[in-house]
Amino acid sequence: MRDMARDFARSEVLPVANKLDPEQGDIPQDLIDKMGELGFFGIKIPEKYGGLGLGWFEYCLVAEELSRAWMSVGSIIGRGNSFYGAVPGATDAIRQERIEMMAQGKYLGAFAMSEPNVGSDVSSVACRAVKDGDDWVITGNKYWCTFADRANFINVVCRVETEPGEPKWKGIKSIPVEKEPGSFPEGLSGNPIPKIGYFGWKTYELAFDEVRVPDYTAQRSGSRGGFKGIASGLEGARAHTAARSIGLAQGAFEDALAYAKERVQFGRPISDFQAIRFKLATMATEIEACRQLMYFVCNELDSGRRCDKEAAMVKYHAAEMSERVCSEALQILGGAGYTTLHAVERYWRDARLTKIFEGSSEIQQRIISDALLGKPTRG
Repeated sequence: MRDMARDFARSEVLPVANKLDPEQGDIPQDLIDKMGELGFFGIKIPEKYGGLGLGWFEYCLVAEELSRAWMSVGSIIGRGNSFYGAVPGATDAIRQERIEMMAQGKYLGAFAMSEPNVGSDVSSVACRAVKDGDDWVITGNKYWCTFADRANFINVVCRVETEPGEPKWKGIKSIPVEKEPGSFPEGLSGNPIPKIGYFGWKTYELAFDEVRVPDYTAQRSGSRGGFKGIASGLEGARAHTAARSIGLAQGAFEDALAYAKERVQFGRPISDFQAIRFKLATMATEIEACRQLMYFVCNELDSGRRCDKEAAMVKYHAAEMSERVCSEALQILGGAGYTTLHAVERYWRDARLTKIFEGSSEIQQRIISDALLGKPTRG
């Protein structure tokens, strides 16, 4: 599976990325269709729904290989694998049909959690959903919703009414909003956020003005759409981000290695110089160390064991490593690396994002330190 994903990334994804990323173009639909045919959107979807029924290990293997070419493509597979439990539908038969389509990349989701004033503090979400008969009515604003325009539904994290005295997190619920790809439903508007990277798809700010959607809770037995489900799902999301970080670093490293062998200065390839050799040795070591930690976290997840601390560790360490390695790769290419003629500048821009999304590096350090020391004391 790894080798197949690697071959696909090099032959199909990389040429598209090299062409479209400088233009800030979107991932072509035909590339998404090819990924669906290969099963990339259904790696974690159970076989009874037409998926491969595999685990986090295989999912992250594929995500890493795709991200070696274009991180956005390594990310888009999550719009299937991580969303099948949230697929809306009035009946089990409808949901089954849509999940089967999702496994083929034909019914994909987007996630709207962050808000203008809320990031990792999920319990402070202000976007509100009010029950009205058999519907939810959603009002509020969301930020950083990637793929909102092309998705078939958006999973919106909302605040709902709770009993007096209950903690804030009890009022958090994830509600799916169905939509047609390429448009928004009545009451929902959005605008793309200008970014310095992560091209290939658009990231939106969204405004919900009394958007009415059916309540599918009754059809979602065992739903993990509340705060605890969202929080526990972040473990896997952080492993996925580590995989993407490692893929970026590997892509940058391979480009730098090849360039060092070809670039001649002072009558010798620069790979002969100790300064360059030691850079490459350090880069390779850091990538492999992160990869092995990611494998461990994936194994824990696939074994059903909680690994909050370790998931935070691999997300933090891999993201920090990725930016550092990609920067060193750019340095090895010198002036050539600072042009859009080489992919290394794309890896560098995208690697910088991995230190921010899915919980910033500082958030991961907080999770790790809390696991080691307990919560900070308060006066």
